[in-house]
Parts: sequence; structure tokens; C-alpha cells
Amino acid sequence: MRDTVLSPASAEVTALQALAWVVTDQERAMRFLALTGCDSETLRRRAGDADVLGAVLDFLLDDEASLLAFADEVDLPAQSVALARFTLPGALRR
Repeated sequence: MRDTVLSPASAEVTALQALAWVVTDQERAMRFLALTGCDSETLRRRAGDADVLGAVLDFLLDDEASLLAFADEVDLPAQSVALARFTLPGALRR
């Protein structure tokens, strides 16, 4: 899977899907905002920024239950989230 390459556009789509999934649940959204130090207005304004998209994917990758729930809901393999994260700027190789 590490040799699999995801296009930047596909990575952004995955991250935007993840962001939409995170904010559809108030408790999950509040946890994301608290962990990132972001407020809701800034999140709305910067939703498409690579830093925010990366933070959303990191949020999922740090919580296996959320990662699996998201992947199941959007019908993606959970590994696709990691591939998307590695494609976006600022990723740390785990």
C-alpha cells in the first residue's frame, strides 16, 4: 500500500469528505475544533486549505473508531485516508 500513489485532487476529495463527516456530528466537530485550536468561523473560511485538510485526516488517523466509521460511511478502505494524508503537504510518515 505504501507504493500506491494518490493524486493530489483525490487526496483533497477524501479530505473534504472527511471534513464533511466530522462536522455532521456536533460532539465530533467540537472535539476537532478543541484539538486543533480552530474556531468554527476559521474552519468555514479555510476549509479547503491544505493545512486544514491535513488536520482533518490526522484527526481521523489518531482515532481508529472514527477512522473506521468514516471509511465505512463513504465506502473507502481505511488505508485510503492515510494515503490521502501522505499526499497532502505537511504529512509525517508514520
